[in-house]
This record gives sequence, structure tokens and C-alpha cells, in this order.
Amino acid sequence: MAIVIFDGVAYGMLLFLIGVGLSITMGLMNFVNLAHGSFAMVGGYAASALMGRLGLGFFPALAAAFVAAALVGAVLEFVFYRRLYRAHPLDQVLLSIGLVFVSVAAFTWGFGPTMQPFSLPSWLEGQLTVGSIAVGRYRLFLIVAGVLVLAGLLLVLGKTRYGAMVRAAVDNQRVAGGTGIHVQRLFFLTFSLGCGLAGLGGALSLGMLGLEPSFPLKYLVYFLIVVCVGGAGTIAGPFIAALLVGIVDVAGKYYLPEAGAFLIYVFMIAMLLLRPHGIVPRKGLT
Repeated sequence: MAIVIFDGVAYGMLLFLIGVGLSITMGLMNFVNLAHGSFAMVGGYAASALMGRLGLGFFPALAAAFVAAALVGAVLEFVFYRRLYRAHPLDQVLLSIGLVFVSVAAFTWGFGPTMQPFSLPSWLEGQLTVGSIAVGRYRLFLIVAGVLVLAGLLLVLGKTRYGAMVRAAVDNQRVAGGTGIHVQRLFFLTFSLGCGLAGLGGALSLGMLGLEPSFPLKYLVYFLIVVCVGGAGTIAGPFIAALLVGIVDVAGKYYLPEAGAFLIYVFMIAMLLLRPHGIVPRKGLT
């Protein structure tokens, strides 16, 4: 049971790392961005290519994955997304799902349809004995990385001037603009940050989920569950939801393999009935 919980927490941390960026962008801009998984794929492919073809180290590749996804997100925000901030949600959905299919086709053409090769650093391979159980080193690393990202986001959004401006824009964009905050520039920076976090999560998913061109469609529903159940526009909500989703999914596949992913949808429906506004309703990004 302990190893199931541990693996579920590690899986949940990975979902949090990818999904928290979507929570930030949806909470601030009210933009239904179904292409969020595509930015995770950009980061994953960037890390895989840099490590496999150029011999870049693990941590530099993670940093490059963040930067690559953030840059792609910045370009798309400037060219496409900002034009639809005040559009009907259906227009936003059509744009973002269109970008998903474009990205799937582009990466299939550029890298082929197969899983991307990836080798963990030697110090992250194998298992480590913690107490009386043997846990995977890489899964333990994912948990540590998730906690560090959570702490960093809470610090940045809760204790800095940038975080204060983000919280002000979340509460009321018009009033925030009236106080001198450049809301559109804030949108640009925040969207890029969310995409960069997705890219970081996509790079980390190489060692656990694998990466192929269908990644944005395959895991889209998991990212949406994490954000909707946790509460869009919050940090703590998606963190808690991701841990619960990870544990439920791993435990369901271990104890009830015939049910497949069905338990995740049961969990989602139950949580939305109990907490329709999310586990942590939005009161700013905290």
C-alpha cells in the first residue's frame, strides 16, 4: 500500500508540474487553453533532443525545456491568443484545439510517430530504500521537484510585486489597469510563465510517461481534471487535486485494473458535486 501511495504522489506531482501553468492562465485570463499539453510537448522534445543529440546535461536540458516552451508560448500569445481574450469561449476552444492538432502533425512530421528516446542520469536510476520500502529514485526526484515548484510559485505570487499585480488583475482587471498596471503585458508574462512550467513538466515526463506526438491529446483530460477539481486560478488547489488524481489513478490500476481510467472520472464527478468551485475556490493566486 505504501508503494502505491508513493507512486501515486510522484505521478500526481508530475500532473501538478504540467497543470499548474494552465491553472494560472485560466485563472488570470479566463482563457480556455486546450493547447496547454502542446507546450508541455515542446519542452519534452526540446529536452530529449538536447540531451540525446547534443549531449546536454540533465539540469541544463530542463532549463532549456522551460525556456523553449515559454518562448513558443510568448510568440503564440502575441500572434493569436491576445486577439481572443474577450472572444466567446467557443472561439477560444476552437483556436486552442486547432493548435493541438497542428502541433501533433508538426512533431509527427519532424520527429516521427514513435516514442522519444530518453536516458536518465545514472544517479536517478534504480531504487532507494526509505524506511522499509524501496522507492524509485526518479519518482522521489519528481516529488522534490514538485514541492520546490510549489514553494517557488507561492513565494513569487504571494511575496513579490509581480505577484501582487497578478492578484490584482485576477480580482478586477479594469481596476488593476486604472492603478497603472499594464494588464496586457502582465498577461503576456504570465502566459509565458505558464507555458514554461508546462515545458518543464513535459521534460520531466520523459522519464515516467514517455513522449510521443499524441501526448497533448492523450493527457489533456488529466490536466483539465487537475485544474477544474483543484480550482482554476489557484496554486494550492491543483496541487491537492493532482495528488488525489495520482493516487486514485495508480491505486485503481493496481487494485482494479479492469476498471482502467474509469475511477478517475468517478472521482472527478464526485469532487465537482461536493466542491463545484474547486477544492480551493479562487481568492487570488494563493
